[in-house]
Amino acid sequence: MSSVRPLEAADIDQVAALYLETFLRRGKSPSLDLITCLENFYLSGPTVDRQIPSLVHVNDKGAISGFVGVNVVPMKFSENRLRAAFGGTLMVRDREQDPMAGARLLKTFLSGPQDLSLSETANTTSLEMAKALRGVPFASYSLEWMRILKPAAFACDMALRKSSLRKWALPAARGLDWLHGWSGYAGGRVAKDAARTAKAEPVKHVDAEAFAGSVEILTSHYQLRPDWPGPQWRHVVREAFEKPLYGQPVAALVTGNGSPIGAFLYHLREGGVGRVLQMLALPGREGKVIDCLLADADRRGAAGLRGRTHPAFLEAMLGRNMMFANVTNTVAFCRDEAIIDCFRRGQALANGLAGESWGRHIGGNFT
Repeated sequence: MSSVRPLEAADIDQVAALYLETFLRRGKSPSLDLITCLENFYLSGPTVDRQIPSLVHVNDKGAISGFVGVNVVPMKFSENRLRAAFGGTLMVRDREQDPMAGARLLKTFLSGPQDLSLSETANTTSLEMAKALRGVPFASYSLEWMRILKPAAFACDMALRKSSLRKWALPAARGLDWLHGWSGYAGGRVAKDAARTAKAEPVKHVDAEAFAGSVEILTSHYQLRPDWPGPQWRHVVREAFEKPLYGQPVAALVTGNGSPIGAFLYHLREGGVGRVLQMLALPGREGKVIDCLLADADRRGAAGLRGRTHPAFLEAMLGRNMMFANVTNTVAFCRDEAIIDCFRRGQALANGLAGESWGRHIGGNFT
């Protein structure tokens, strides 16, 4: 008979194989780097809470056939402290043979002692299960935004980013983009407008330590936010920098009168589409931060940018030629209606550094 139990160290090899099969599909055995990464994140890292463990589904033959990874984030809601548990990396092998495995994993996760349960990576199947279990999805946290800077290179990178043909097609795409820019392509003009606007707000590129040091002042206005001490924030940001599949990390503070008014962190492969992990801004400065981000990426030759929406930035994105799509969803489970209302009002900091996507298992190169 199948069962659900806490993840153990002896399970990691099987979990890594399932991860490779589900998300990377390379048909190979998991590398030692992947095994170590998952072990660190789900068994020994600073977001591990023994009372709220990651879970495995064991089939009637004793093999691991499912997994949900859990990382626990201490949060502050107004002046109250609580534990938020992010359940992600939900995966099940042979769903047809045991269609309830995913639901059992999710129900066991939700029965833990956490004050708030969250997912920022719920796909369509997980979303339907979450709704059946009274989860509340939030559209304003669940959209992926995209901004094209160089249309031909953008199309090339999106279509061939995992192909060896990319390095041959990209130079031709850049040539087409040069012709577009020379002819006054509207997207290029918007990028130049952003650059002019960004000149008024100095941008200082920083390392992981300096970026982590700015987070508290740039997030203190949120009613619900992570409540990590400094060393834990530094660990999270250092891990977030390491995403070689996405490219080199670019982190910067946007300053006004010598003090930070915003920040951004993204990863960029040469000539490709940058992946924005985090944008932060003091209230009313969101548009400035977006303009500085666009200008910075344009100067570095990025084909475009993509990232996850947050309500605080949505209005500022209007008029900046953004496109939006729904790929994965942010869902919350909580009996406290005041916390759910906090999300509805956009006063909760979630996703990115305040979620699970900062982990090195997302964007790592595990060949």
